[in-house]
Amino acid sequence: MKFIITKDIFERFPEFRAGVVIAKGIVTNPLPEELKTEFREAEEKLKQEFAELEAPSHHPNIKSWREAYKAFGADPGRYNPSNEALARQVLKNRDFLGIHPLVDIYNYVSIKYVLPVGGEDMDTLEGGLVLDFADGEEEFVRLGGDENDPPEPGEVVYKDERGVVCRRWNWREGDRTKITKDTENAIIVIDTLSPTSEAELQKATDELAGLMREYCGARVETFFVSISNPEFEISKHYIPYSHE
Repeated sequence: MKFIITKDIFERFPEFRAGVVIAKGIVTNPLPEELKTEFREAEEKLKQEFAELEAPSHHPNIKSWREAYKAFGADPGRYNPSNEALARQVLKNRDFLGIHPLVDIYNYVSIKYVLPVGGEDMDTLEGGLVLDFADGEEEFVRLGGDENDPPEPGEVVYKDERGVVCRRWNWREGDRTKITKDTENAIIVIDTLSPTSEAELQKATDELAGLMREYCGARVETFFVSISNPEFEISKHYIPYSHE
């Protein structure tokens, strides 16, 4: 099973980089109070940071994603990149803590770093995970839905051999590979564009991996993909605990 960013994506978006956490042996436990407190603190920090902006879309990490969406033909005002959508929910005081411990953890990282973060149940993927441009014929059923809603031709999508698992890069999660209470193995991806630095991506990815290890009892591996390293093999073998 491989994680692949295609050549076509890098030709259009050469600065794209992603940090990937492979988490195995996940234990679904309620989040402890100390992590809930950190989650709320991250929300308050985001509110303070965004209070200085004319609009959420003016944040550098959101602005670059809106420009990328326009580049592949998606209206970011109608289809918010996931970091913008999550930030807007925080600014509206929407409470989404408690969806699932794993989802809560990667939402926390997304809020803290204002970066798109999403996860898939690795055992439901067929043949790996690929970021590519859609041909428009792929199958896609949105999260909580039951009808096929295929992507538009040229849309950036995450997909496997069966169909699309996330539309418009990181806009809308699919139902088939969603994280559930039965998820034992997951792949979590942090997407970045300029101006997010390599060091910032490293920091966010390391924090996500550490939280998965500490609060979900997961065995973790981290990988980084870029134009110079566009793919990696997802190990099907046991991942030993890190002693770092």
